[in-house]
Amino acid sequence: MAHVEVVSPASFLGTVSPKGVYILGYGWLYGMSVWVSFFGGIIALRTLPRHQFGALQHKTFPIYFSSSIGLSSALLGLWAYVHPELLANITSPLRADVAQAYVLGTVIALQSCNQFVVGPMTSRTMFQRHKLEKEEGKNYDEPGVSAQMKALNTKFGMLHGMSSLANLGAVIALTFHGLWIGSYGL
Repeated sequence: MAHVEVVSPASFLGTVSPKGVYILGYGWLYGMSVWVSFFGGIIALRTLPRHQFGALQHKTFPIYFSSSIGLSSALLGLWAYVHPELLANITSPLRADVAQAYVLGTVIALQSCNQFVVGPMTSRTMFQRHKLEKEEGKNYDEPGVSAQMKALNTKFGMLHGMSSLANLGAVIALTFHGLWIGSYGL
């Protein structure tokens, strides 16, 4: 027969544990990542004029990337705490605990790339394109735009694609990690 826990102040305080905090942190990170990647942006794109959408993304994505980096770093620290043998075996990527640490490290690396390199480059290019649209009196996608606009379009498309792929990679890594901890625990 299964053990039945009685709710009491002591049992409530027992929920504040590294594993409990880990699950809350993972849920926050994964939920935020899925929302930003697949729902929030699409809703904003369909609702706002393009320049307002770009301004919104410019303000929200740094917060999203910083939160992702902070939460996944905290998760990696908690993972190492719960798996004390992790550091001694860090060069053994086929060990499940080490592999999951690498997965969290991948999220940190991809979102750091977005936060510190690709994201700022994408924003600069977007604002250059907005400025040139005003100067030329044409939208970026109208026929007869300048060669400079075509170059900015190409650069923006490349940077946006890189950012999207890095973010998708982070979401895939988090999905794998969630399936792992759901199946095998912490």
